[in-house]
Order: sequence, then C-alpha cells, then structure tokens
Amino acid sequence: METLNAAELLAALGHESRLAIFRLLVEAGPAGINASAISQQLGMAPATLSFHLAHLSRVGLIAGERESRFIHYSANFATMDELIAFLTSNCCQGEPCLPKTTCCDTTGKRRAKTGKTA
Repeated sequence: METLNAAELLAALGHESRLAIFRLLVEAGPAGINASAISQQLGMAPATLSFHLAHLSRVGLIAGERESRFIHYSANFATMDELIAFLTSNCCQGEPCLPKTTCCDTTGKRRAKTGKTA
C-alpha cells in the first residue's frame, strides 16, 4: 500500500460518523447491513448517512450492493487488512509488541475465509 493511499483511508476514518459506520459494518461481518438499518442503529439522518457512505465507498473501505430497492453495505475487509498491515509493518523491529492485536487474531480468521495464508 502506498503512503498516500493509507493517508486517504485514515482521513476517511478520521471523521466520527464515518468511523462509527465503518465499525458497525465490521461488526456486521461480510453479510453487511442495509442503509436503513445503519441509519436506525446510529441515529443518523438518511441524507447525512448517504454522504458518509459515499465517501467510505469512494476510498474503498466499504462496498454497496443493490438488492431490489435497497443497498446492502459491507466493509471491505481486504482493504482494512492492507491498511492494518501497512500500519504495523516492521513494527518494533519484528518483536511482538501489539498484545491487543495479537489476541484478536482477526487477520487469521479473515484470511482463512479467503484461502490466503498469513
């Protein structure tokens, strides 16, 4: 991942509403949820939500898929994985130093679903 791309992703997540949306979609997993459910759970007006969803989609952190008249949104876990890898590459000169990240083991779980190895 290029530094400029990482900066763009972090800037998108740097807004409180977009971060809340992204975290909700991460919790929802690959199945995702529709925009009206996001709006309800976060108490966000539809127009405001639409603006933030468009921004997150534009930078590649989420994807939307139309299902009849609804759009189902989900987190782009591959992009999230690349961003985390970029942020932690060569961390602490190869020594384990991120106990909270290590105990989550989310990378292994995501990669197991896609067939990639860690």
